[in-house]
Amino acid sequence: MKLNKHIIIDRDGVINHDSQSYIKNPSEWNAIDGSLEAIKLLTDSNFNIYIATNQSGINRGIIKYSDFVDINVKMLNAISSAGGEIAAITYCPSQPSENSPNRKPNIGMFTSLASRFNFNLKDCYSIGDSPRDIEASVNSGCKPIAVKTGNGKLIEKDNTHKVKIFDNLLAAVKYII
Repeated sequence: MKLNKHIIIDRDGVINHDSQSYIKNPSEWNAIDGSLEAIKLLTDSNFNIYIATNQSGINRGIIKYSDFVDINVKMLNAISSAGGEIAAITYCPSQPSENSPNRKPNIGMFTSLASRFNFNLKDCYSIGDSPRDIEASVNSGCKPIAVKTGNGKLIEKDNTHKVKIFDNLLAAVKYII
């Protein structure tokens, strides 16, 4: 583990382009411009980088688990090729109706990462593109940051928590480091 600098990042809509019909296979995974560079900058700045992502398409039967794994392998390879490093990926396959404590805006994925990697969430940044990402960040005690990519326009319209909003992951990371 690197120095005591930690960041939790949402996947779809922050690192890669999102889709209303889900990212169902590796060919549908496409990095947002600047996101791989952003992760490299965080890596070079000695951040431990975690990805926390809701993936209800798995439990809905829209995404096969093996495809989900293959998507993440493609993403990790792209990040690695750009010089970045991810410490862990955590996900919640539950649909909203399942009321999982891990599905954002609940904080289960965040507290699990903090416990597993022994860090305090109040010292951790969190970057997301949706209101539920920001809610999870606020509710867990993280330092929330929003990006306009993905669903970020919703946060821009109703910034209840008065979080900083950036055009994309790269702009947010440049602010953090």
